[in-house]
Amino acid sequence: MISHFQLKPFYKNSSLPGWHLSFFFKGKRITATYHKDGQIDFDEAASFSTEEKEQVEKQIHELMLFHVYE
Repeated sequence: MISHFQLKPFYKNSSLPGWHLSFFFKGKRITATYHKDGQIDFDEAASFSTEEKEQVEKQIHELMLFHVYE
């Protein structure tokens, strides 16, 4: 489960898509980039199993819908 989810737009004009993300997963701080097409690039320190990565990506998409697109 993701906790302490934070996002920051790439650009000062927040209407342009693209965000820097940070959150905690299993007690470890993770940073990522969320692109306008929904692609998520995790930092090199992020190590997930395939199942965990799918779970985290799903949670991030849901959080982005709530925080950005609604």
